[in-house]
Amino acid sequence: AGIAACIDDVEPTAVELAPVDDDLISLVGDELFDRYLAAVPSVRLRPDVPGPKVAYTAMHGVGGTTVMRAFEAAALPAPSPVEEQFEPDGSFPTVSFPNPEEPGAMDLLIETAMRVGADVAIANDPDADRLAAAIPQPDGSWRRLGGDEIGWLFADYLLEHGDGDDRLVVTTLVSSALLAKIAAAHGVHAVETFTGFKWIAREVLERPELDFVMGYEQALGYLITKQPLDKDGISAAVLFAEMVGAAAADGRTMQQWLDDLAARFGRHVLADASVRMTPDQAAAKVAALRADPPGSIGGREVHSTEEYPEANLLRFELDGGVRLQIRPSGTEPKVKLYGEAVDDDPAPYVAALAELLE
Repeated sequence: AGIAACIDDVEPTAVELAPVDDDLISLVGDELFDRYLAAVPSVRLRPDVPGPKVAYTAMHGVGGTTVMRAFEAAALPAPSPVEEQFEPDGSFPTVSFPNPEEPGAMDLLIETAMRVGADVAIANDPDADRLAAAIPQPDGSWRRLGGDEIGWLFADYLLEHGDGDDRLVVTTLVSSALLAKIAAAHGVHAVETFTGFKWIAREVLERPELDFVMGYEQALGYLITKQPLDKDGISAAVLFAEMVGAAAADGRTMQQWLDDLAARFGRHVLADASVRMTPDQAAAKVAALRADPPGSIGGREVHSTEEYPEANLLRFELDGGVRLQIRPSGTEPKVKLYGEAVDDDPAPYVAALAELLE
């Protein structure tokens, strides 16, 4: 409200514009893109592996041309683009909402992947800082990967192709607990932090003695380089394409790789939901649960409750290893709920927690 009031105090058309040649204005030219593209090949760990056939969408955003140049710089085959979504278009004419997480947003991409016989389908969101992917299934269908699944694959690959017990991986509170198990299996450090990549970057900067490997959050954000310390869907796309090629060279599919992770660590099943309400109602509902936490949810006893006030988040651990989390959204009028279980379905318990709100 305070920010909105400050905005209302200014008439934007009355603000005097600086001249174009003002010393305080600098123009971004090709040099910045060239420096970025020169660094992209360094994310590859097995440059000898043949690249896969990739279907790609920029989702009407700005990533398309840079992705094509990045794949060329990294000596990977050029992706097959979704032509209807390649050029920037702020009206996003082919999708109801330009977010790869939304149902239907990747339909054209998967159609393209099937038509060209792709090995993997990769999407950026419109500003190209997030990465989504879909993989073929044994029955010929395609499945969109969850954000955590992509994070698990990145972690397993990067840690497998490195060494040292001083390595560090970072994720967020609402992401899967599996990353910590993968890190433990490789004998390295894992840290949980708050949602948002500023927090992931902060964890890296506060541990200069450790060798940062990767960070991710389940909302399709991945950081797989040391510079810049922010999520980047383009360098992530290059590395993920290499991983698909590496899996094929090792005689397995990406689904088999995920199945192998499940065999090693248990099948981590995730579920989420949201309950729409005003921001004030959301804050009040979560505060009420904090003040009087439930003794059971969905018929299972709550054996521990943890509070993370900086993130306005509550975590409930239920009997049987079910983990539930709840927080008001920071950007939308809703409460967000997250569930995770090993070799079990957390969805009924997420639903039961939603009922407690209502």
